[in-house]
Amino acid sequence: MSTAMNFGSKTFKPRPPDKGSFPLDHFGECKAFKETFMKCLRDNRFDNSKCRLQSKDYLECRMDHQLMAKEPLEKLGFKDLLDPPPSQADKDSKP
Repeated sequence: MSTAMNFGSKTFKPRPPDKGSFPLDHFGECKAFKETFMKCLRDNRFDNSKCRLQSKDYLECRMDHQLMAKEPLEKLGFKDLLDPPPSQADKDSKP
């Protein structure tokens, strides 16, 4: 009987999560970056802190090929790997 009561209720419409879900790389556009990242992980006993540069490169490839949403690298935790601003010494040496 309880199932008869559910026919009039709203239906559930699933939606993908905001983060963490993105298309597969069916055409292998970022395969080389993925393989480099995975090799780094294996070589470093899966300590991902030692493979951050490879991870950044892989994510940049995915964003460049629309395999994931574009995000600023700072927001993805790579602020320290970006080109640092010129130091004060560089500014002083220029006329």
